Amino acid sequence: MKLVVKRCLDLGFASLFLLAVSPLLVLVALLIAATMGRPVLFRQERPGLRGEPFRLAKFRTMTDLRDDSGDLLPDGNRLTALGRFLRATSLDELPTLWNVVRGEMSLVGPRPLLMRYLERYSPEQARRHEVRPGITGWAQVNGRNELSWEEKFELDVWYVDHQSLGLDLAILAKTLRTVLRREGISARGQATAEEFKGTAR
Repeated sequence: MKLVVKRCLDLGFASLFLLAVSPLLVLVALLIAATMGRPVLFRQERPGLRGEPFRLAKFRTMTDLRDDSGDLLPDGNRLTALGRFLRATSLDELPTLWNVVRGEMSLVGPRPLLMRYLERYSPEQARRHEVRPGITGWAQVNGRNELSWEEKFELDVWYVDHQSLGLDLAILAKTLRTVLRREGISARGQATAEEFKGTAR
């Protein structure tokens, strides 16, 4: 029953919010097309519930600039001024609401990371995939990218063990405050989050 209520909340809120912000979606898409060209959306395969892959959609924030060898430049060199603004305000996340409508994600849950991280998790860290990934989560309102990977995963697993409607509503309220204060947008000394290379054992 708890999962049914959570899914109804996800579907209802995400659908209504997508409708409400549709003019903003169009505006952001036009700005990205004008400054970075197409595509305006960044799509990438991410692990969902039980690690099953799905296609995540976000607004594009970086160019495809490459070095002489054809390799992509570091994130800091490719992140545009518009991209920094979109990340700072979390507007780049708006298309992810469509993943929620489709049932691939939830409003609240552990963030969907990279497919290649799956083999790097400890068995305990891998428990973060026992629930659907979320647009926001317990780690995001308790430090976001200022936390170490190990701290994030501990918070993710804590959420898996304690999830409830009340907790989800509290996380959504705290998310609004975090976004308005622009807290923990990137890891210290990094343009984006540092790559997770595994936990030393």
